[in-house]
Amino acid sequence: MIRYIASFSVIVLLGAVPFLPQDQSPAKSATFTIPPDIAAQTNPIHPTTEGLAKAKKMYGYDCAMCHGANGDGKGDMASSLKTPMKDWHDPASLKGMTDGDLFYIIQKGKGEMPPEGDRQNAEGIWNMVTLVQSFSKK
Repeated sequence: MIRYIASFSVIVLLGAVPFLPQDQSPAKSATFTIPPDIAAQTNPIHPTTEGLAKAKKMYGYDCAMCHGANGDGKGDMASSLKTPMKDWHDPASLKGMTDGDLFYIIQKGKGEMPPEGDRQNAEGIWNMVTLVQSFSKK
């Protein structure tokens, strides 16, 4: 009798599997898009020594581990990431990217890159845009 009840219970449970709640969250989009109004923005912050110093400090804390201390894409964690890091010393790495594109990516994050938006104000992110662009101008 116990075998019958156990067998019946297993059959009932297996039969109910298709009716269990499934993950209803929308699938993450495979494409990354930047809103056109943000992509069209130009950096409103004029570079200052103080602003760039703050950006370098933030970069050292939050970015260098992946993007490299000098923007070469060879940070300590770069090899463990799925996404290859760009070498920002090469001007082609930023070709076609607007100020607004960089701002949005830094603020919102992209792929494995976490967002900076909650940790930094807009001025700080614009200073970071200037810093990233400066790597290829040396």
